[in-house]
Amino acid sequence: MAVIILIIITALFFPGIILRIKSIASGRKGPGVLQPMKEIAILFRKGSVFGDTSGIIFRISPAISLSAVVCAMMVLPFGNLKAVISFEGDFIFFSYILALGKFFSIIGALDTGSSFEGMGANRETFFSMLIEPAFFILLATFAMFTGHTSFSDIFAGFHISSDHFILIYSILAVYIIIQIAVVENSRVPVDDPKTHLELTMIHEVMILDNSGFDKALIHIGSYLKFAVFGTLLYNVVVPAGINTILQIALFFSIQFVFALTIGLVESFRARNKMNKNPKFILTISAVAWIAFVLILIMTNKLT
Repeated sequence: MAVIILIIITALFFPGIILRIKSIASGRKGPGVLQPMKEIAILFRKGSVFGDTSGIIFRISPAISLSAVVCAMMVLPFGNLKAVISFEGDFIFFSYILALGKFFSIIGALDTGSSFEGMGANRETFFSMLIEPAFFILLATFAMFTGHTSFSDIFAGFHISSDHFILIYSILAVYIIIQIAVVENSRVPVDDPKTHLELTMIHEVMILDNSGFDKALIHIGSYLKFAVFGTLLYNVVVPAGINTILQIALFFSIQFVFALTIGLVESFRARNKMNKNPKFILTISAVAWIAFVLILIMTNKLT
């Protein structure tokens, strides 16, 4: 349960830190760190509005998407503590439970009957399909290196050392996780959450018809997903056997650096042109293959 509490605490501040970083980088006063939480509180007090063309899928998709992220949180370990749900092959469960949440958000957008939301759903599906190989290659590489297919056992057996191959692999793994988080959460350079032009929007155009309570659930799911990927970063970087207090301090430090990185990237990097995104995402898979080859070399399986 410790990791779930830590992820929830992180999600309360993560989006606000990104906003503060972007405000400082652009020389503006900007909103406070808790502004996204204040906006969610406002949305919770509002009712949801449903169009005549939308059906039951549109109404249940926000809750299912959020539930999928919460289920994914339960298979992540923290230090010496095993995950709430731990079994061999749980990293596959993790991948597909997140995919289930994405699937319902996509068909929920299609259920509105809006051509704009259908366009956004099409792009979201395409980019998710392209990033999936990178995610599975990375997790399968961890599994091959440690000999386990459970997150708890994988991260208990993996730690960064002075070995050049492990150090290089760890750097590549951190890079890949950050880029996967960017794509999965539709952030710059793949998408811009602040754009208002429907023709260039991806995720934001999918939730144009959502309002009130349902929109709050969508935002909460997005914030939690960022913290989930930050937890993966933590497990890669921090060894499992250190002091618990130090682990908690390092957990929040890594999550802060993760948010800082996202904020700086969005402050100084422009969004890709839409036709450049597939090449950018496939490059992440290519980097994952490099990490895979490194592990083959380390385990003497490359002959």
